[in-house]
Amino acid sequence: RSFDRQMPEEINRLVTDALADLLLTPSKDADKNLLREGVNRHKIKFVGNIMIDTLLNHVEKARQLQPHIKYNLKEKQYVFVTLHRPSNVDNKKSLTLIINHLTTLSRKIPVIFPMHPRTRKNLIAFALQEKINKAKNMIITDPIGYNETIGLVDKSTFVLTDSGGLQEETTVLGVPCLTLRHNTERPVTITQGTNKLTSLEILEKDLAELFIGNHKKGRIPRLWDGHTAERIMNIIINSD
Repeated sequence: RSFDRQMPEEINRLVTDALADLLLTPSKDADKNLLREGVNRHKIKFVGNIMIDTLLNHVEKARQLQPHIKYNLKEKQYVFVTLHRPSNVDNKKSLTLIINHLTTLSRKIPVIFPMHPRTRKNLIAFALQEKINKAKNMIITDPIGYNETIGLVDKSTFVLTDSGGLQEETTVLGVPCLTLRHNTERPVTITQGTNKLTSLEILEKDLAELFIGNHKKGRIPRLWDGHTAERIMNIIINSD
């Protein structure tokens, strides 16, 4: 739960959970949310995070790719960025501010930014394309695949994103993460992991702090161990 009903995803989550006979949760805070909404506790099963099964299945292959070498980057000496949410990229003022901060950051450390089509379209519409093209050490790429993404995240100094999944993946990989959003449906990545919410008002400060190494180490949440699918299968097989 993000507790933001302006997000279509939040409405979809609420409706799906209301219709479900079995609710399989990734963390204990999710159990509490469901109980608070009146879900029968017997329908709730804490199983861990299925997305982490995928991550742990692919991470060695991703590391073997060594995608940072493809972009002439050195391990733990670059920043990985993904931004695509309307609140960040559909507004000229906010996107301009973000690009200004990233341009400043790129003077200190290389920044690799696989760019979502929505973001690229708005860069052109807001006449920001030339600015980012001239930025020193700013590497703009087309969208990239899962293994390449994980390989780049794993070897990065830190990540700036507005993605949901990257908040979880960085926590498991032990990579500091700044999430440019007002809220997150993955609060366990903040309370236990390596994630921190940021905003346009404090983004410059937060980027500077991570650049000098000021970040929490975090830990991997319980049952984020790559065996969630097995637990799900056993629960389904043994359910009435």
